[in-house]
Amino acid sequence: MKLYEFQGKALFREAGIPVPRGAVVTAADRSGLFAPSAVKAQVLSGGRGKAGGVLLVSTQEEAEKAADSILSMELKGEPVRALLVEEKMNIRAEYYLAVTFDGEAGTPLFMASASGGMDIESVAEHTPEKILKLPVDPLWGLTDYKLRAMADFLGYENKKEFAAFARKVWNLFREKNAVLVEINPLVVTDSGLVALDSKIEIDDDARPLLKDLFEKNLSEQSALTGTEGEADHGTITYVPLDGNVGLISDGAGTGMLTLDLIRDLGGDAADFCEMGGLTSPEVMYSAMDQVFSDKKDIKSLLVVLIGGFNRMDEMAEGITAFLRDHPVSIPLVVRLCGTMEEEGKAIMKEAGLPVYDDLRTAVADAVRFAAGGN
Repeated sequence: MKLYEFQGKALFREAGIPVPRGAVVTAADRSGLFAPSAVKAQVLSGGRGKAGGVLLVSTQEEAEKAADSILSMELKGEPVRALLVEEKMNIRAEYYLAVTFDGEAGTPLFMASASGGMDIESVAEHTPEKILKLPVDPLWGLTDYKLRAMADFLGYENKKEFAAFARKVWNLFREKNAVLVEINPLVVTDSGLVALDSKIEIDDDARPLLKDLFEKNLSEQSALTGTEGEADHGTITYVPLDGNVGLISDGAGTGMLTLDLIRDLGGDAADFCEMGGLTSPEVMYSAMDQVFSDKKDIKSLLVVLIGGFNRMDEMAEGITAFLRDHPVSIPLVVRLCGTMEEEGKAIMKEAGLPVYDDLRTAVADAVRFAAGGN
């Protein structure tokens, strides 16, 4: 489950992580508009800053114009239906701080950089040495040594303050079963460290454990998008990418791990498509339809399913139903394991479709097929 920035910052406040004063604004309710402020589009996709989805304003008139402009936008196919309006901050420095999972090892990983802001992707691609990556042992947790190492790497002198801040981020990551907690930028102000942005993704498999959290945030999202039933039936998150290996997963954590493996094995993903929550044959069908409708030039499709609460027989039913209605000519690689696994494999076998047990082998074959191998 991806959270809007305002939802993520609500969790930050609960965790004691400093955030700017702000208010959510919609087309129907603009009472929260104020100036001077930063007016920010609330979307689940990234790159809003470069697309004009964040505007700094000095007067109330400018705030109204900014709201009109941003609320009329569509960013990466996602209409902007809400804004977060926040106080301007006196920024001394911008950092990047995140905790996620190491794709191959499957263990928590802290990342920190003194080059925070809109160009962090460029930093990661062209100057990766500017990003510190520190694995965290789940048993030992976030040790004092690693906290000092991050503060030293950033050049932040108040190590005690940084340690307290980073520990709160770590605790939030663990307690909310997150697969990603990202702050970009983490800014240095006159009053100390402040999370100027938030990007949080919660593991969909944690839904039974965090029922109230899921219901609250999904109902908020449904109210904004005008969709009904999303909290009960899950959502498909689809992000187009530039590669030729199509990807569908049954959770954000599984999807992120697989994206890393595709890259590590020399491939490039064509998309990030995760079904989220408790899915069904219909959701599986819709996910395949989404990928094939948007990506005409994919060379292989990798479907990665780890059935904790999702039934593999139902996933297989969705896959085979789509292929009956829409025969495809590219290789299909399906990694399937978990609940009702044997029943799912039987359905796939009857349809003449191979199934993989090992994730790395499945990814390697999908990459090889996309490159033209047999």
